Order: sequence, then C-alpha cells, then structure tokens
Amino acid sequence: MKTMLDPYVPSLAVIDKITAENDINDLKTFKLVIQDPEARKAYKYTPGQFGMLSVFGKGECPIGIASSPTDEDFLEFTVKKLGTVTSALHNCTEGDVIGVRGPYGNGWPMDYLEGKNVVIIGGGFAFTTLRSIIKYMLHGENRSHYKDITVIYGARNPGELSYKDDLEAWEQRDDINMVLTIDREAPNWSKRVGFVPTVLKEVGPSSENAVALICGPPVMIRFCSPVLTELGFSPENVIMSLEMRMKCGIGKCGRCNVGGKLVCQNGPVFTQKELMDMPKEY
Repeated sequence: MKTMLDPYVPSLAVIDKITAENDINDLKTFKLVIQDPEARKAYKYTPGQFGMLSVFGKGECPIGIASSPTDEDFLEFTVKKLGTVTSALHNCTEGDVIGVRGPYGNGWPMDYLEGKNVVIIGGGFAFTTLRSIIKYMLHGENRSHYKDITVIYGARNPGELSYKDDLEAWEQRDDINMVLTIDREAPNWSKRVGFVPTVLKEVGPSSENAVALICGPPVMIRFCSPVLTELGFSPENVIMSLEMRMKCGIGKCGRCNVGGKLVCQNGPVFTQKELMDMPKEY
C-alpha cells in the first residue's frame, strides 16, 4: 500500500551532515535523512518546492528544498540564521533529529522548460531552489531534455556565494554557461563585478525559445524584470519564485496571500504575467 504523508504531521529526520556555506557561518546546508523508509520514499518533490522544518520546542519554518529529486534517500535545506527557529537549527549538530513535512508549493514548470533554453538568475542566499533545478537539469538522465543553460548568480562578496563546490564543478562543464558576480571588487576575484541586473544586461541572453527563472532578493527581482523585457522575454516566459512569502505551507493561516492568491497553494512559482494581474504586495 502506498504511503501518504500527512501534511500536518512532520516526519522525523536525522541530520546526516551540516555544511557551512559562507564565511561568516550564518548560512548552513542541512542534509536530512527521513527515518521511516516508507515516508522517505513518499517525499516526492519538484525543484522549486519547499518544506517545513521543525525544531521541537522551538517551532517550524518554511525553507526551499536545495537538493534535487535525482538525489536519492536524502533531502537538503539551506538555512539562513535569522530568527528563533533558524537559530535553533544552527545550534543543532549532526545526528540530531528534527521534523520535516511537505513538500509544498507548485515548483518550477519542468515540463514547460523541456526543449527550451533556460536562463537562471539568482542572488544571495535565495539560490537554494535554483540550485535544485540546476542539479536536476544537469543530471545525466535529464540534460538532453533542455537546450542551453545560462546561470547568472551574484552575491555581495565571494564569501557569500553558496555551494562553492557545485559552482566550481559547473564552471568546468561545457554544457552550462556560468556567470558569477559580486557587488564590489574584492582581493583575488577575477570574475565579474556588478549587481545582478547590470550583469544580466551585459551578458544579454537571447530570448529566442528561452525561459528566464528568477529567485532572489525582491530588489534584485524588481530591477531584473525590465532588463528581461528589454531583452525580449515575454511575461509568460519570465518565471519568479515568491518563496519569501511562504508561511504555514498549506494555505490555512492566510498570511501568504497576495490579493486573492495564496502563495502556499498557488505558488510560490508565478509567471510575470500572473504577477502583473496581482496586487504589488510582494
């Protein structure tokens, strides 16, 4: 009999590995293994979805899934230390048990992206679900389904770029175009310097048969949108994640609403065209 995950009840998961992602150590990736083998198999997700992580006695919070569906038997979540729950997570050690429920949200439109060029634009620690889709598309069984892949990823400084091992490996591949940038000059940095919207305009990816995916700070998204319009991307082919709006995960608390839409249920992924018809509350 197929196991169905209760959306209200967390599954117990062991923290298998903790990786510090930045120099100041306030961003960590948690590799989780759900203890119940049946629940582990039942946790099926699409890149772009998110889960709820709980530290017992402290609460829970929504976090984008950073691993790829092609990663077997484990989940990864990258957590910024910001509040009570995230601070409690950062105080956990390998071997500790936490709760995880989900997945929630609609994820990136993988079927729609097949046969198209994909432009991925990310900034800061909001690169998590973009990392998920990059890993998925580059997987050996999936790479042929997508055409050119261009990634533009920026951070304040080199120490704030996440997933450094992944970035290095991707830069060495010939089937993905990696463009890394930092906001200001830094010692020993030989790559691009400039804010993501400026670098996006300089790189000028073609809009022909292309879809742009964006996830990052709201100000980055706001300034990237007109650049993509100038490059010829239609509103239907600019797709954004509003994962910063996620709250309870199941649309019950109502705190994720943007106009009449509940981001937990209708998102967090929306096309620019959809957002144009919604109040500018995001």
